[in-house]
Order: sequence, then structure tokens, then C-alpha cells
Amino acid sequence: MQEEIERRTVALSVNATKLTARALAKILGAVGRKIQKDYQKGQAPQGKQSVKKLMNHGVSTKSLDLSGDTKLFDRVARKYNVDYAFHQTGPKKYLLFFKAGQADAITACFGEYSKLVLNRGKSRPSILEQLKSFADRERTKPRQRERKREAVRNER
Repeated sequence: MQEEIERRTVALSVNATKLTARALAKILGAVGRKIQKDYQKGQAPQGKQSVKKLMNHGVSTKSLDLSGDTKLFDRVARKYNVDYAFHQTGPKKYLLFFKAGQADAITACFGEYSKLVLNRGKSRPSILEQLKSFADRERTKPRQRERKREAVRNER
């Protein structure tokens, strides 16, 4: 009887240590995730951000006037991995802030953005208009061939 009680006591203590080891592992995992989350928050943000966050980077900034579509600029700026922020000064008028060290990248980015804006102004003919013009070309070609054949026959 005494041996059975001792065996059960040992089994209970082993199970208790397993339980605490599992709990300890869960706690350590949670602490590790919390540390990683805080570390990522401490990193300097990249890309589009608020003006306040951009100024808190501790580097000098420059600004440019931008009027028009900011979404189009966002799409182009993601390619160049630049840090920037918009400040609205009026309807569809913005002040673009960026790091002074990234001036070359912003210049290239702004050049590509300007090309996209200028090309958007050009209107493309609709597909129906293109089809009509192709159909007109095809209709005129056989007539021209017939005329050439008739001209050749008349010469002989």
C-alpha cells in the first residue's frame, strides 16, 4: 500500500513539473512575441508616413509642391523605396516632404511621375473607333486592287 502511494506521489510530481514547463514555455513565447513587436515598432517607418513621423527620424527634410493625384505618386514612390509625407495645403494641392539624403531618388521618382501625368492627358481612341478604322481600311484595299487591275488591263 505504501509503495502504491509513493508511486502515485511521484507520478503527480512529474505531471506537475510537465505542466509548469508547458506554462513556462507559453509565457516565454508570449514574451518573445512582445519583444519582437516592440522592436519592430522602434524601427524607423518606411515609405508613406505622417509628417510628424518623418520629422522624428532626426534627419533634415526638404519639400516640393505637388498638385494632382497623390495615389499615382504613391505607386511610383514605392518602386524607389523613399520616405515621404504629404501635407495638404489646398484642394488637390500638397506639399511633399522627403528626406534630404534621398533627393536623387525623389528626383527620379518625380520624373517618372511627371511622365505618367503627362501621358494620362493624351486620349486614346476607343476600341470601337479603332475597329471602324480598320474596317474602313480593309474596305478600301480591294477597290484599289480592282482599279490597279483595270489600269493594267487598259494599258495592254
